[in-house]
Amino acid sequence: MAVLVTGGAGYIGSHTCVELINAGIDIVIVDNFYNCKKSSIDRIRALVDRDFKYYECDIRDKEGMDKIFKAEKIDSVIHFAGLKAVGESVEKPLEYFDNNVNGTLVLLDVMRANGCKKIVFSSSATVYGMNNISPLTEDMPVGGVTNPYGRTKYMIECILQDLYTSDNSWSICLLRYFNPIGAHKSGTMGEDPNGIPNNLMPFITQVAIGKRDHLNVFGNDYATHDGTGIRDYIHVVDLALGHVKAVQKVEKDEGCFIYNLGTGKGYSVLDVVNAFEKASGVTIPFEIQPRRAGDIAICYSDPAKALRELGWKAERGLEEMCEDSWRWQSQNPNGYPD
Repeated sequence: MAVLVTGGAGYIGSHTCVELINAGIDIVIVDNFYNCKKSSIDRIRALVDRDFKYYECDIRDKEGMDKIFKAEKIDSVIHFAGLKAVGESVEKPLEYFDNNVNGTLVLLDVMRANGCKKIVFSSSATVYGMNNISPLTEDMPVGGVTNPYGRTKYMIECILQDLYTSDNSWSICLLRYFNPIGAHKSGTMGEDPNGIPNNLMPFITQVAIGKRDHLNVFGNDYATHDGTGIRDYIHVVDLALGHVKAVQKVEKDEGCFIYNLGTGKGYSVLDVVNAFEKASGVTIPFEIQPRRAGDIAICYSDPAKALRELGWKAERGLEEMCEDSWRWQSQNPNGYPD
């Protein structure tokens, strides 16, 4: 039996596929390669000793997805596939709802029709919204989201919870990510965003290699130790290992489970800049810009539940995250080859 990984060629998906295979778990990847390159598949293969299958298919293609389920012995699903840029979601809400929400509905319908009722969903800390005080715990109210991207994550969580209420034979795990950064230790896999990066670390690394002339820091008047926003940055490999634990959980137990995947520590934007400069030896010029609408001062997790129930915790610190990010970017200045 195998785990179907939707969006398995993307940043988090590719690292998770490596860790699943390292754990002795068979995988099948499905990706439409909208936000990633096919060469990431070759990088996964180069890092593991076992072959795997992949299909180029959009999760909204019901007929195509059904053929994959009928061709492969899929026992469970990790669902990464989705559009993820906050700013773009504000400009293109219909596209985000169609891709993320409708795509998930098609996937779940095909899973149900093929007797597969185990899914791990790639959710986000954005579902906690603006009004909860960190550290964030899984029992806090959710839904006060401020953009269409976050709303799609919240809506999919609701869909999955309602699905479990309707049929308790499902095993569902909702993983709320905080801020994944870093790259594989080999330097052969990492984050390769299209166009202008939406996230802090790839923007920093692109400044470091001279692709961009400076970093924009949005707001330096927050109630934090240096005025810049604080977030919970987690190494992408730690995040990937959390998915291995989550798959093992849904294989073993029926239920609907929710876990934060974070370190439980908050670092400011300038903390990350300083740590990266130390790790790389490169100075990162930055300019202070006005706050962005919807940004909050402090957001970090309480990951105790994942440790208690999954036996998982983040092991890698900020210095290692920065070192691995720099290794990836410096060895692959243009990201993955086309």
